[in-house]
Amino acid sequence: MQDSPTTPASQSSVSRRRFLGTAALAVTAPSILPRGLLGQKAPSERILTGHVGLGGRGLANLTPFAKDRAIALCDVDSKHLTEARAKIPREREIGLYADYRKLLDRKDVDAVVVSTPDHWHALPTIHACLAGKHVYVEKPLTLTIAEGRAMVKAARAAKTIVQAGSQQRSATEFRRACELVRNGLIGELKEITVGIPGVNFAGPPVPDAEPPPELDYDFWLGPAPRRPYNEKRVHYLFRFFWDYSGGQQTNWGAHHIDIAQWGHGTDGSGPVEVEGSARFHAQGWFEVPETYELTYKYADGVVLRVGSSLRHGTTFVGSAGRIFVNRGKLEAEPAEMLKVPEDSMRVKLPRSPGHVENWEECIRTGERPICDVEIGHRSATVCHVGNIAIRLGRKLRWDPEKEEFSGDAEAQAMTSRALRAPWKLPS
Repeated sequence: MQDSPTTPASQSSVSRRRFLGTAALAVTAPSILPRGLLGQKAPSERILTGHVGLGGRGLANLTPFAKDRAIALCDVDSKHLTEARAKIPREREIGLYADYRKLLDRKDVDAVVVSTPDHWHALPTIHACLAGKHVYVEKPLTLTIAEGRAMVKAARAAKTIVQAGSQQRSATEFRRACELVRNGLIGELKEITVGIPGVNFAGPPVPDAEPPPELDYDFWLGPAPRRPYNEKRVHYLFRFFWDYSGGQQTNWGAHHIDIAQWGHGTDGSGPVEVEGSARFHAQGWFEVPETYELTYKYADGVVLRVGSSLRHGTTFVGSAGRIFVNRGKLEAEPAEMLKVPEDSMRVKLPRSPGHVENWEECIRTGERPICDVEIGHRSATVCHVGNIAIRLGRKLRWDPEKEEFSGDAEAQAMTSRALRAPWKLPS
C-alpha cells in the first residue's frame, strides 16, 4: 500500500477542527467535555496528530497515538520513518514527510508532537502554532532562552495549547513531594539539591565522513552552523555538543530542575544569581561538561545546588525536615509527613491523568496544561543560565523578570544564537 504524502481534509475534518478551535478559545469555561469521555470520542472528534522527529524518543511519543490518531509522520532520516510507519496498522493511510512544513500544511492535523533534537524544538513548535495546531514538544523546551520567549509568544498569539514534555509533573510522587513542600511540611524551605548523571557519550570519536544516504544531513542541521557530518554528533549523541543541546544539564536537568521550580513555587520566575565549576573531557571527545557543580540563589534566599556528584533526583531541605523524590521513589525526614492526608493540604497542585492525557484534555477545555510552554521555558532557562555561567567561568547576576543578565553583555549575548540562513525565528 502506497502511503500518501498529502491527504485532503474532508468535511468531517473541517468540523473537527472547528470543534477543537472553539474549545481552545474557551479559556474561561471550566470544561467542555468531562474527563471520562477522553478516549471515547467519535472518530470525527478525535484529536488527529502529526509527529515530527521519530528517533528513540519520537517512537516512544508516537505509541499513544499509533493505533488510530497519528495520521502524518516526519523525519529527515528515512530509516526512522520506516520504523515509525511499522508501528501503525498497515491498512491505515499515513502521510510520510521529510519536511515538517509540508506536514503542517495539512488541514486535518489538529496537533503536532515534536521529538526532534533540541536545536529543532523552537521552529516546528512556533510554525505549528502559527498554523493553528496544538503542540506537545519534548524537553528541554529550547536551545536558547530567546527561543523560549518566542515560543511562548507564538502559543499565546495563536491561542494554542503547548505542553512541554517534562512528564514528571504528571507523576504522583513528584506532585506529592512538591505539595508537601509548598504546604510547609518541611518548615521553611532553605535549599534544593538536584543530582544529574554524568555524560554517557559513546566514545572514542571517529573521523568526519559523508552522511549516510538515508539522512538529509543539511536539513538535520537546519538552523545550526554548517559542519561536516560525524556519526558521533547526530541522533542521541547530539546532546553533548553546544550547537544542538546543553549536555546533561538540559537533558536530566530539564526534568529535575523543573521539579525544583515547582516545589519552590517559582514556575513564573527563576534564580537571581548563579556560579559554578566544571570538568571537561581531557581529549575533547565532546564539548559539554563531563562533570559540574552549580550554585543558584533565589531572591527569597533559597539556594539551588545542581551537580553530577549529588544524589540523582530532587531533594528539598527545610528548617524542619527534608523530602527526596525521584522516579518511583519518595522519601521524607521525618517519615511521618508522608502520612499527612492529601485532602488536608491548603495548597493543592494540579492532578494529571497522564502527561499526554493532560495535553489532550486541555486541548478540549482550553485550560493551560500541567507543563505549559511558559513553565517549560522558565525551567529550561534555569538550565541555560547555569550552562552560560559554566562556559564563562564566572558568577552571573540574572534578572528573571526582564530575562536579562545584569551588567554582563557577553553573558547576555549567549541568551540567543544566530540561525543559519534561511532559517529565522518569526517576529
